[in-house]
Formats: sequence, C-alpha cells, structure tokens
Amino acid sequence: MTKHGWLGWGILGMTLGACGAAQAQLTPERAIAIRRIGELEPSPDRSNVAFVVTESPAAESVRHLYLFRQADQSVRQLTSSSKGEWQPAWSPDGAQLAFLSNRDSERTRIWILPMAGGEAMPLSVGKLSVQRMAWSPDGSQIAFLAATATPDSIDKRVADRDDARVVDRDEPTSLWVVDIKSAAVRQVTRAPWHVSEFRWVPTGDRLALVATDHPDTDRWTERLWTIGLRDSLPRLVAAPTGPVGSIGASRDGKWLAYVAARGDGPSPHDLFVVPVAGGTPPKNLTGTSLDRPIEEHQWISSDELAVEVADGFRTRHYRLDLNGRVTDTGSFGSAMATGLVELSNGASVFVGESSVRFPELWYAPAEGIAAPITRLNPSSDSLPLVPPTVVRYRSFDGMEIEGAVLSPGGTSGVRHPLVVMVHGGPTGNWSDRFESWGQLLAAKGFAVFYPNIRGSTGYGWKFLTSNRADWGGGDFKDVMAGVDYLIAQGIADSTRLGIGGWSYGGYLASWAITQTTRFKAAVTDAGMSDLATEYGTEAGPAYDEWFYGLPYEKPEGFRRSSPLTFITRAKTPTLILQGEADVTDPISQSQMLYRALKRYGATTELVLYPREGHGLREPKHLVDRLRRVVDWFSRWLGLER
Repeated sequence: MTKHGWLGWGILGMTLGACGAAQAQLTPERAIAIRRIGELEPSPDRSNVAFVVTESPAAESVRHLYLFRQADQSVRQLTSSSKGEWQPAWSPDGAQLAFLSNRDSERTRIWILPMAGGEAMPLSVGKLSVQRMAWSPDGSQIAFLAATATPDSIDKRVADRDDARVVDRDEPTSLWVVDIKSAAVRQVTRAPWHVSEFRWVPTGDRLALVATDHPDTDRWTERLWTIGLRDSLPRLVAAPTGPVGSIGASRDGKWLAYVAARGDGPSPHDLFVVPVAGGTPPKNLTGTSLDRPIEEHQWISSDELAVEVADGFRTRHYRLDLNGRVTDTGSFGSAMATGLVELSNGASVFVGESSVRFPELWYAPAEGIAAPITRLNPSSDSLPLVPPTVVRYRSFDGMEIEGAVLSPGGTSGVRHPLVVMVHGGPTGNWSDRFESWGQLLAAKGFAVFYPNIRGSTGYGWKFLTSNRADWGGGDFKDVMAGVDYLIAQGIADSTRLGIGGWSYGGYLASWAITQTTRFKAAVTDAGMSDLATEYGTEAGPAYDEWFYGLPYEKPEGFRRSSPLTFITRAKTPTLILQGEADVTDPISQSQMLYRALKRYGATTELVLYPREGHGLREPKHLVDRLRRVVDWFSRWLGLER
C-alpha cells in the first residue's frame, strides 16, 4: 500500500472483455454492494483452502471464513457471526483452523475451530487485542502481535476524562507467544521495539521480524531481524534503507525472502533473499530479471519461489530460483488473478476479477482452462458495465504512457465529455478491476480516462521513481498529453473536460485547476493543497520526505509543487470531499483549498464526512460520495438531466 492511499477509491479498480446485455441499471447502491475475497490460506497438505469473504459495505463490511475443498471442488461458509472473522491460519497438522474475531467483545481475540466438527473456542490472551497471529511449526504455540496497553485501560482513562496522551510514547506493538495447552502468555519484545510483521522460521526456535527500535523518528527505520524464543535478543539480518515488508521463510529454514525498495524508497518493489543466519548481503532476485513490483510471493520449495507481479493493468505470475532465473507461469485466464494458491494435484485456486466481472474464486486445473467456481457477485453479469480499451501514447518527452478508456456504448463517431481519473499514490496504478466512479460516469454518457502516468507502479523502477521532486511536473504533462491524444482520436470533446481523483489523485486534480482552464469541472477527494503543511501534520511523513526532503531545509520544492502557490489562477468549479478523521491527508488540506477558492471567486463546495479516515467506510457516506461526483460532473460538463 502506498503512503497516499490505495490505487483507487477502496471499492475495487477496472476488464478487457465483453459485457453481457444490460438488464439492470448501475446505481451507487449497486456499485458498493460487492463482496471481496482475500486471505487465501492453504491447508498444510494443500488439499483445502480457507479464505475470507468481505460482505459489501451495505453490511458494514463484515468478514466471514469460507472453505474450498479440492476433493469435490466445493465451497462452503465456515463462520457467520454478526461481527465477523478474518485471518485464517491452519494448525500444522491441519486439524484446526485459527482465526481472529471480535465476535464476543470489543477486543480482537484468537479463536480455534476444530475442522472435524464442533464450535470455535477462544484462546485466552488476557486483555490484549490481537492484530496478527501464526502457529508455531510444531503446533504447540501461537505467536501474535498486540499493543501492551489494553483496550480496557484506555477506555477507563477516556471515561474518567484522564486521557492525556504523550505523542510518540504510546505503547508500541509487541510480539507475544501463547501456549495452546496452558494458555500461558509471554511477551517476547518490549518497548521501544515496534513490530509490524513476523514469520516463524521452520526450525521453530526463532521468528523473523520486520521491526524498529526507533519508532518515533518519522523515518523508515524498520529492518529485518530474527529473535530467539529463549533469549529474546533481536539479531539484525538485513538493513534496507527504504520501506520493507512481506517476509517469508524457505521450507528448510535457511533463507528469508522479503520485498523492499531498490535503494531508499519510495515503496517496496523488488524481491530479496538473505540467509536466516545473516552475515551475507541480501540478494535482489527480481531487480534485473523482472523489474516489476512484487505483490505476493511464497516459497514452493527450499530453493524456488512463486511470485505475483503488477504488470501494467494486469497481474502476472512467475517462478524464480535463488539465482534469479525466471519462468513465466502466465496470467491464468483472468486479467487480475491474485492470491494464487497451488494445490497438491497441480491445480490452483485464485481470486479472479476484471473491470466488468466482480471478484470470484477461480479454479485452474493442472491441464485445462481456469474458470470461476463461486457466484458471490452474480450481479456483474447483468449490469451494463463498460470494458476499457487500453491505449498507449507518447508524452511531452517521448516517454510512453499506458492508459485505459471507458467509452459509452452505441455512440461511435460521437465526441464525449471526458473525465480524467487520477489514481492514488503516486506509487499506485490503475488495474483491470471494477472502478465505481468511472463506471457510473460512463453509464451517464461520459468517456472516462485512466492514465498510469509516470510514478505509477507496474512499469519498472525507473518509471516508478521518475517523478521524484516533480509532482505537478511530468506527471501532469502526461495527463494533458493523454487528453490531447483522446481529442485527436475523436473520443473526447475538448470543450467538456473534467478531472478527479482521491489522495494523490485529489492532489493532481487540485494542481490541474491552478495550471489550466481547460478543465470545466474538478473533484478532489482527500487531496493535498500545501505540501509543507501536509508534511508537518500527516501521519508517516517519510514517504513525502523521500520525494522532497525536509520543508525546513528545502522549502522551495514543497512550495513549487503546492496547488496553493498558484491558487489565484483557479477558476474551475471544484467539489472537495474529505473524511474528518483522515490523518494521512488531514482535513486542513481540504479546508485550505476551499477557503482559497472561495476568496478568489471559484465555484466550490466542501463536503465533510464525520468519523471517516483516509477512505470512506460507512455505506451512506459511500453512496453520498458517488452521487455527488456524478452530479457535479453532470452539472458542469453538460450532462445534467
């Protein structure tokens, strides 16, 4: 995940296939009523797969566990509490399935379900609220992450109005271990250590960690460590200078794999391996051979890994050995095939989806054609969804940019009002998933343009880092070159252009209205307007520091790339959307933009969503936002009816 948000708006992203006949109208309510599938976990013998289905936001995003059985290719629901369950984890013998749930309290606890039958029972860990967990290799313990401060103690202080909080001194997330039989809990790491991720080493005597002992620095200080259960002493294994995560141990316990930035940032990209014992520099397996961001990886033997990469608008799958030799295993018949699990008989299951097909669990036989085996989201078959057309064009400096276009059907040769959609990030990208803003606009009669401008993921490290210290520069020119290309192709009406986006996309929409009057409408959602103020008030400023340094030392870059620097030029009617509890792109960014636009006479509206953070969650807010976006562009681009 990128610093400035997901790749779209939290309700999935775009297919390059045919649509069925329209039998229902796409509405905001239908657009958010999508079940999502994830967290595919194979049983130890790889004959079954547990996975999580997230109900649509209309059901408050409750998650439940499901089970796929290889023997008969059946799928059944395992859990159904009102609060939900997630993060399935098989015991090493496959007899039990642990999961997390807050079904009986406000705390998240570990529950264990016997697979032979019977009710799930909680595993006592006191008053701790569990964030992540995993079985030990011998099945006698479960390691988990939890903050030291308990919810009860926090709630009591809040109730007593004795809740002063010293910044940077909150209890960090620690690593704990609980014994299955005795329920004895032991704390493995303590302050100042903050652990964000862990993995058991197959020998069972130690764990690998992504952790830092300097969590208060506002920098990327997380490193790769191992820690022994007996001595609880962290041992440094690798010290990447940028963001790092997604660790995994080889089956023989000799190697650790992880994903990290190539250099100091801005996001994890390449797959590295390093000996568990340390003492040898990490080896980059994919920087030269693949040069694509590693989305997922798993060890399939002691010296071979399977990886999933983002490749433009699609995903691809490869195998690679410890020497970096790569074998292409394809895309498995779906534009977006994610969470791939290889089964014991050579078959595979994965989550398949596209712009016009909602997520389903797919089954790929060892020989044959992959196909969906669930019907969790049947409505996409009858909705009039528009398949995008991928386009490639040259930008101002000759760089090739890839984008996708939604064109309303049945209007060949007609120029359409065009809305440019900018993804979040900027280290994000548009992919071949359903994206609600664009599909609703296309249903209304708009053409919609999704450019993967420089700085996007899925096109290699050089492309990813080509917008360093240049927000609003080459990236904005890429957008405008794409607009001119679509006008030249006879798709876009040059007099009816709009631009919108969320997070970094909201930033670039805010920037666009200060650089040109060609856009007649803009929507900025959770955007940025003053980059120096953003750095000083956001959570996790290390990402912005990678791009621009420190505003105290290099203020000129922050000022040069801030929309407010040029706000007196803005004339475009602009809708501003903002979650009041957003700490990634704080509310002040939208408030400053709104006040400035009002002062200089631009038409603007600011809509605040109470309780919402960086990405809306509440169903009525999600529907409200979609309606406002469509209405705003319809009003100002001449499709209001």
